Order: sequence, then C-alpha cells, then structure tokens
Amino acid sequence: MISKMLTYKTLLGCLTAAILMFAATSLRAQNNVSDTAAKPSPDQAKRDERPNLFRELGLTPDQVAQIKGINLERKPLMEEATRKLREANKNLDMAIYADSPKEADVQARLEEYRQAQADVVRLRFMSEFAVRKVLTPEQLVKFRDLRRKFAEMRRARQAEGDLPNIRQMRRMQRQQNKPPKP
Repeated sequence: MISKMLTYKTLLGCLTAAILMFAATSLRAQNNVSDTAAKPSPDQAKRDERPNLFRELGLTPDQVAQIKGINLERKPLMEEATRKLREANKNLDMAIYADSPKEADVQARLEEYRQAQADVVRLRFMSEFAVRKVLTPEQLVKFRDLRRKFAEMRRARQAEGDLPNIRQMRRMQRQQNKPPKP
C-alpha cells in the first residue's frame, strides 16, 4: 500500500517536474523564435498541444526568476541523486544475481537503494513545494487544473501508444541494468 502511494506520488512529482521543465523550455523557446514559417514536425505539434505554463498562470517576471532559480539550484542535486539511485539499483541487482548471493549483502544493497530513492523523492517534493510557495492562490487553482489536463493528455497519448507507461519504462530500465549473461 505504501509503495503504491509512493509510486503515485512519484508519478505526480514527475508530472509536475515535467510541466515545470516544459514551461521553462517553452519560455526559452518563445524568446528565441525566429520569424521563418517552417512546417512544424510531429514532435513540435505534440509540444504545441501542451499549455505554456508560465503564460497560462500569468506569472510575473519575479515569479519566473524565482522558479528558474529553484530549478537551477535543484538540477545538479537531482542529477546526483538520480545517479546514486541508478548506481544503488545496479548494485542491488548485482547482489541479487551474484554467483553466491548473501542475504546480508542483498539487505545492505536494498537499504542503499531505499535511501537513494528517498533522496530523489525528497528533492522532487521539496522543489515542488518551493515552486508552490511562489504561486498565488489564483495561480495555484489554475495550476491544478492545468496539471489535471496534462495528466489526461498523457494518459490519452499512452493509450494511443505514443508514450510508454510506468511499468514499461521500469521493465526497460531493469533490462538495461541486468548484468550480461556469461
């Protein structure tokens, strides 16, 4: 039950982070738009379907700067935490599939993995909380609505086969992390 809640919270965190990163990218892209009228690629068309979060929320320049600062501060910390999580996952996998696995070693690697996972989740949610504190109550209502719409769009794209679901992504990750067979 707790692991399901953590998975849903992690997914929600990923969605929020994705929306915020997309919004920052969209804002940067809008500032660099050229006047040439090229036909949009299919990927660009899908990106254009997404809302421009900064504009939709009506963020002030000060709010935009605060959010960019939060993201800049969070990025290296999150990169390091996800690197540690990948390494802990690999070490746990190696301990499980060792020629002569030891229960104590597997338990130690599992604890390392849990800690690394907790660090990623903590960073993600503290970053979300920091961004949430930047928003006004009206912007928060709009944000919740946009997040709900984004989640619906994502589910629709997954149903169409455009995006892998969480289970498929985890399966692919496990296959990549398995040690080669001798």
